[in-house]
Amino acid sequence: MGFLLFPGGTAALPARVPPPTVPVLPAYAVTLTAYNAVLEQTDSEPLVTASGAYSNPEVVAARSQNLAAELPFGTIIEIDGTAAAKKSCGYDIVKPLIGYRVIADTMHARYTDRIDILFSTKSNYTLAGGSVKNAGIVLGICNGAAVRVVGRVAVNRIPETQAELAALVKGGTIELALK
Repeated sequence: MGFLLFPGGTAALPARVPPPTVPVLPAYAVTLTAYNAVLEQTDSEPLVTASGAYSNPEVVAARSQNLAAELPFGTIIEIDGTAAAKKSCGYDIVKPLIGYRVIADTMHARYTDRIDILFSTKSNYTLAGGSVKNAGIVLGICNGAAVRVVGRVAVNRIPETQAELAALVKGGTIELALK
């Protein structure tokens, strides 16, 4: 066995580069419910949310008042109700209508730790037996849903469609601010 010695000092070791930091995005366990922009389920102006944004059933969600500091208006959330669906809510059925949502509305103070998805009054499902029910009724009350913050957007710049909102989240454009 032999050793090679090189005169003139030691070889420099490469500097250790720390791995890139990935932000830890806040997540919350909530009860997931739904509503429609109609007088029976909102205040006197069903087409205007508490943030002043249009009640767009494609992208808007409301949060309970106790979550106002964690989920201010303009917060973009991703919802996973898979665990809740195992407890007999209709999340798996209406999941294609949920997508990403922007917090733009608030709920009555009697509710806590809750996210309310705004659905269109025309989002209906025909169930076994032929009965037709709105997506909000089909969803029901989903206890134990997970909500993850994926960004923020100015309330006056809320995208109009799920496709635009998803592109904003996935593209990470300048309009999307993660805190």
